[in-house]
Amino acid sequence: MTDNRRYPITTGMRTQPTLSKRLRKSIPYYVLVALPLIYLLLFKYYPMLGVQIAFRDFKVRGGIWQSPWVGFEHFSVFFQSPTSWMIISNTLILSLYYLAASFPIPIVLAICLNECRSSKFRKFTQMITYMPYFISTVVLVSMIIQFTDISTGLFNQILTSFGGQAVNFMGTAGYFRTLYVWTGVWQTMGYSAIVYLAALTGVPVELYEAAKVDGASKFRRITNIDIPYIAPTIITLFILNTGSILSIGFEKIYLMQNSINTPVSEVISTYVYKIGVLQFNYSYSTAVGLFNSVVNLIMILIVNTVSDRIGKVSVL
Repeated sequence: MTDNRRYPITTGMRTQPTLSKRLRKSIPYYVLVALPLIYLLLFKYYPMLGVQIAFRDFKVRGGIWQSPWVGFEHFSVFFQSPTSWMIISNTLILSLYYLAASFPIPIVLAICLNECRSSKFRKFTQMITYMPYFISTVVLVSMIIQFTDISTGLFNQILTSFGGQAVNFMGTAGYFRTLYVWTGVWQTMGYSAIVYLAALTGVPVELYEAAKVDGASKFRRITNIDIPYIAPTIITLFILNTGSILSIGFEKIYLMQNSINTPVSEVISTYVYKIGVLQFNYSYSTAVGLFNSVVNLIMILIVNTVSDRIGKVSVL
């Protein structure tokens, strides 16, 4: 008889490759991963060392490491300045206004397009609502200025044609937030609706058919099938939008600013630009920007925690 201890049966068994062979075989994948990793380290993580400028009296000649350490002095100066709370309140009001106006409209648009039975009309509507997203900020602000011009603007032409008086929209501080928010909604609603349309395409057709058999109306199908199915997408995007609540856009606000609407249009991003770049106060502007980032981080953590506990949906 054959001794199995001396001659083990190896039929159907595969020997595991050694670690060195597995590494050599995976070299192309490591190279592929290394490229974005190097980019992330060099251009995302390494610049974070510059955050310490907020705690130093930065001098260009001495550099970051040779500049004296001042601790929280710049933060104290910002919070004690008479304009700090005006800037923070302007940023919060404008951000919340924009979030409340811009977040639900793409959802409604996506549901309406999903319910539309005419493919030609649906494609035409998608194209019309999607095109403004590609308009640059400079062109968009130029359009706003032209349309709201007190003498030749389209809005004032319509007002005067109905017997009203021309309004200086850009020269009245009370109109700034409305112009900023609703032109932004017009520009981004088509692009934002794409995510919800993609989520709606995954709804099983059997659910609609069963709802029709049960006699459910179109409104009941939307509220009981469409909205619950895309609820995780809605919550995820809401968390991400809330996390940038103080990071209101810089370019559009700065281009729309003038000496009249500054009391309602001065936000953290424009304030940091004016103090840091135009007045060369890098440490102070970095401190204000760091405060902005910390508040955004706290907001996204709070909303994410609440969403995870209530809806079992989170991004972290």
